[in-house]
Amino acid sequence: MFFGAKTSEKLAFATLKLSMAIVLAFVSILVIYITVNGYSVLSLDFITQMPMKRMTEGGIYPAIMGSLMLIGLSMAFAIPLGILSAVYLNEYSTPGRTSWAIEMAINNLAGTPSVVFGLFGLALFVKYFGFGASLLSASLTLALLILPVIIRASKEALMTVPQEYREASLALGVTKWQTTTKVILPAAIPGMMTGIILSIGRVAGETAPILLTGAAYFLPRIPDSVFTQFMALPYHLFVLATSGTSITQTRPIQYGTALILLLIVVFMNSIAVMIRRHYRKKLNR
Repeated sequence: MFFGAKTSEKLAFATLKLSMAIVLAFVSILVIYITVNGYSVLSLDFITQMPMKRMTEGGIYPAIMGSLMLIGLSMAFAIPLGILSAVYLNEYSTPGRTSWAIEMAINNLAGTPSVVFGLFGLALFVKYFGFGASLLSASLTLALLILPVIIRASKEALMTVPQEYREASLALGVTKWQTTTKVILPAAIPGMMTGIILSIGRVAGETAPILLTGAAYFLPRIPDSVFTQFMALPYHLFVLATSGTSITQTRPIQYGTALILLLIVVFMNSIAVMIRRHYRKKLNR
């Protein structure tokens, strides 16, 4: 009996290690393939120049800046709303129809295809609110897209905070709001950062929502306001790979664009991971 349990445990750990190795292998192959094919076009000019000659020459500077603006605005809208929603659901709401309806809405939004969000953003932000095809419309649409991920991760993080923290704080005469903001939220930040990290990657790589709400095919300039159109790396890559004037000629630019997009996602995720690690160290002191 004991030998059987030991064998099962070893088999389980071996399966976990094999699964991890397979995932790492696929990720490594993908990164190496993109790097090998895109490294040849990487240069300062490629990063800082405007696209030229129908995007067959020049750089991708407007697409880089457009993507960074898009990520920044989307996260600025989604993070406060997502965290506040999670705080309400975990700390203030009581079991009932309202909470059930909110949970169902979050679950349904999490499983909705991104192109549906794009159509919704087109109808609501572009048409109804009159923002037009713009950076603001695309950012608000992507904020809605990642909102369920942030709410779920934030709620799970809040649930992992020991109940004793709440009881000890309230026993000292501190209000519930002060307990939430000064005790609960700081303890939950490392877990919340997981949802934010996942959201950054999704915002950076989405094409369908921004295609319908503001991304431009060719716009060799930086957006001067949130109400103007913009270029973005995922849409730029999509155009070059599917409907460019010379798909074969622009193949190195396609891989270079993909590599830059990958590096941006890795860089921003690294910042989020460092923030999460910082707060974990503070909690463990």
